[in-house]
Amino acid sequence: MNKAESDRLAAALEGLGLAPVPSPRDADVIVLNSCVVRQSAEDKALGMLGMVKSLKGRDQGPTIALTGCMVSPKDRGLRRRFPHVDVFTGPGDHDAIIASVAGRVARRRSGGTVRPLPLRPPVATYVPITQGCDLMCAYCVIPYRRGRQVSRPVEELVEEVELLVRRGAKEVTLLGQTVDLYGRDLPGKPDLAALLRAVSAVSGLERIRFLTSHPRFMTWRIIRAIAELEKVCEHIDLPVQAGSDEVLRRMRRGYTSAEYRRLVQEIRAAIPGVALSTDVVVGFPGETVEQFEETRRLLEELRFDKVHVAAYSPRPETLCQRTMPDDVPGEEKRRRLHIIEQLQEQIATEINRGLLGQAPEVLVEERHREMWRGRTRSDKLVFFKEDSRELQGHLVRVRIERSSPWSLKGSLYKGAMVCQ
Repeated sequence: MNKAESDRLAAALEGLGLAPVPSPRDADVIVLNSCVVRQSAEDKALGMLGMVKSLKGRDQGPTIALTGCMVSPKDRGLRRRFPHVDVFTGPGDHDAIIASVAGRVARRRSGGTVRPLPLRPPVATYVPITQGCDLMCAYCVIPYRRGRQVSRPVEELVEEVELLVRRGAKEVTLLGQTVDLYGRDLPGKPDLAALLRAVSAVSGLERIRFLTSHPRFMTWRIIRAIAELEKVCEHIDLPVQAGSDEVLRRMRRGYTSAEYRRLVQEIRAAIPGVALSTDVVVGFPGETVEQFEETRRLLEELRFDKVHVAAYSPRPETLCQRTMPDDVPGEEKRRRLHIIEQLQEQIATEINRGLLGQAPEVLVEERHREMWRGRTRSDKLVFFKEDSRELQGHLVRVRIERSSPWSLKGSLYKGAMVCQ
């Protein structure tokens, strides 16, 4: 979500006549888009705020803006702590930044506003379809920082995807904090399945993905749309967070481990070859060794293609921070984190090894050093060499010759069609 918002703000600033520069020291405008979902992310943003302070000593210095989840309507302390910051705006609210920059450089286009869409979007780009979240998971700060869920109309999103495709995009990822709750706040209540069908009709678009789903709201209509629509990739991110029913209850996730397992079975039965990824938190307040083992056993049983694992850290304003002591020692959190990482590395190694000799379809995104880089429909990262043709944005077949837990390597499949 932050990446998509940054791309849109960059497009708006370019529309005012600015251009990207390689270093903050060369900039007239510096925007820090912050994330606070984990303490390490917030610490990084704080470090950057300290670093750019020294740049204000040069005459007037650059315009400095802070946006993203660090900026809360209730947190007035930021202005006192960082007086060198000129503009503070919440997530996705870029009007104040654009107005400040427009006033300074006096380059606003007459008679209209700048549409905040990338002029040169990447081959695989992001489209936010909702902002905010109505759920109140005990550990999550997002509803406090991004507010209640607001969905964008289907017609507006289709028009945006059409424009991005005309500008060069081949794949879009539809983004929402709880993406499968899309549309419940709109007239007529169109759901994610309806949006997937509408976006699939966009000419020139090759692939569609979406992030991030909630197991409670992954409906049969959505699953059927994934199975039936050719452009929708067979890849679903379905965060489980924990394998223990007691931990899930304290997290306020609203489902049991048995219900989650049944959902995974339904998805795999309906969508052959589907790739599943998930999120897990270890060291949640009160999590016992046996409860952690329940999480480990669930991951071992379900065998995900990818697992994002994080050690719990308390976030201000959340129910956890207010009512649950952070009682799992840091060393024990790190031990549990390492166990999950090792297990998933082994599982991903075995899954990816099964692709050796196959020639999956790869959407080529960019050159990376001496190789082309792209992704399969199942979101596997693939590298291959080809020096005789410009392949960015093309669909190709790559024969997989080497595999690792994190990526695949191969060569163009002989005789394979190269599609624009």
